[in-house]
Amino acid sequence: MTATLGDIADCMPDRTAALAKAATLIEALPWLDRFHGQTVVIKFGGHAMTDEALRLAFAQDVVFLRYAGLRPVVVHGGGPQISAQLDRLGVATSFTAGLRVTTPETMDVVRMVLTGQVNRDVVGLINRHGPFAVGMSGEDANLLTATRRHILVAGEPVDICMVGKIDAVNPGAVCALIDDGRVPVISSVARSESGEVYNVNADTAAAAVAVALGAAKLVVLTDVEGLYANWPDSAAAAGGEVAGSAASAGSAASAGSAAAAGGEAAGGEAAGGEAAGGEVISQLTAASLEAMLPDLSEGMIPKMEACLLAVRGGVPQAHVLDGRLPHAILLEIFTDSGIGTMVLPDQATNDDGATV
Repeated sequence: MTATLGDIADCMPDRTAALAKAATLIEALPWLDRFHGQTVVIKFGGHAMTDEALRLAFAQDVVFLRYAGLRPVVVHGGGPQISAQLDRLGVATSFTAGLRVTTPETMDVVRMVLTGQVNRDVVGLINRHGPFAVGMSGEDANLLTATRRHILVAGEPVDICMVGKIDAVNPGAVCALIDDGRVPVISSVARSESGEVYNVNADTAAAAVAVALGAAKLVVLTDVEGLYANWPDSAAAAGGEVAGSAASAGSAASAGSAAAAGGEAAGGEAAGGEAAGGEVISQLTAASLEAMLPDLSEGMIPKMEACLLAVRGGVPQAHVLDGRLPHAILLEIFTDSGIGTMVLPDQATNDDGATV
């Protein structure tokens, strides 16, 4: 039977869509080759943890990475879930320098929520697609060893109680899971050498794990589009944890272009469009970021400190992505444009060996 012009016309939209999908797959090919067999540590947090559609998309991304030959490791917090449980129990909570002040009573709730609730939820989402995810906490097999952390506020030391600073990472159990084709899902709780249990910042925990595993990337999901160049003017527009300063933007710009770094740096307009007029810094070096840290917003400091810790510890790239954008992880890793903000070591080089 001979096809009519009408039949051919009816098929064209499907063909166009199929060609677009093929083009996307071809665009991903260099990145599939580059990251095949490499470990990627993802810090799961923010709005992506509480929105059901975003949670499902995140799990799909993790499974896609695994099938694509990458070795994903998930480190998660659970701030909204902890706060909700504390509210239900009538336990007051507060934050200092972006970190939760964790009393012994609060620590019991943190441990219960992170390891007993959130971790199981994330594992379950991933395992809808196959027997991949295995849950663990930083306490398991002494993965994370911590000591009590004190911080300085206006030059004065402040006690934030059962909040830990990670001193050592023992990645043996995680490596065994990865080698077995599993996806480790780690809650950000740590134990001291004397047996005390600490709440550790999930961003910092993810960075420490990435360094210990020799990861190719650290990806931090958050509720903003990246690091903003014109903080604080963009704060009201973004409505979230925006950061950056106009003075630092110039030095950030000297970090180079996305192409020089291998095409993966974030770029262009913010993904969600919620920070109208707020320019996202696509990439910057560790030195530029370090200079900016004192001027960042309180909520953004731990995330950018984590990126700094990672690249100074040998991780080639650290990214802050907008977790409100579905499949943000795949867009960053497998497309030429990328999204968010990428932090590079001070002497990052491109494929030709030129310094970025």
